[in-house]
Amino acid sequence: MYDPTVARLTYRALLGRRRALILGALPLLLIVISVAVRALTGADDQTAADVLGGFALATMVPIIGVIAGTGAIGPEIDDGSVVYLLSKPLKRPTIIFTKLIVAIAVTMVFSAVPTLVAGLILNGNGQQIAVAYTVAALVSSIAYSALFLLLGTVSRHAVVFGLVYALVWEALFGSLVPGARTLSVQQWSLAVAHKVADGNLVTSEVGLTTATVLLIAVTVLATWYAGQKLRSLTLAGEE
Repeated sequence: MYDPTVARLTYRALLGRRRALILGALPLLLIVISVAVRALTGADDQTAADVLGGFALATMVPIIGVIAGTGAIGPEIDDGSVVYLLSKPLKRPTIIFTKLIVAIAVTMVFSAVPTLVAGLILNGNGQQIAVAYTVAALVSSIAYSALFLLLGTVSRHAVVFGLVYALVWEALFGSLVPGARTLSVQQWSLAVAHKVADGNLVTSEVGLTTATVLLIAVTVLATWYAGQKLRSLTLAGEE
């Protein structure tokens, strides 16, 4: 289910100079904001939760997920180079699964690690806030990568649709419309983080059991359907 050659090519595509600069911009901004906030306000648990929840988890993680998830396969489909990959004796689900693993790894490194560092800067992990949001970033990285990899497989406008989901649905509707929060990867990951944090600074609109089931279901279904779409893309090319 995992092919090292496909993984190497995908890492090379995702971590090229221009894309790596884009991936690193938001984590760097988070660290700069955290240093500035700590210098201005000192160590405060509520402030740490606000910064990590409002910027790291609500904005940085999904955008990095969009870049990594869609970038793992979208450009290859757009420029036609995916035909070379599909001509190899590889099962289509293996290609998708390998690219998913790479997208997850890249998203985790560029989102979870900076989140932990920012949390330690903000309040030294008081009430386990830094660790809780890091766990949320890790969990959401998996679901986001699967969702946006699927978008990259089915649409040439995957980045646009991904950003609409991340910035409009997750950040806007997710904060204003109660029903939308139930269908939010961010809220599902916060349910997991809530069990890690001490106190009630990390909260979620979704219960832990429901969140866990939805995270697993979305990841599995998105990965499976991406494999099916890639198979149909192969058949269309052969015809």
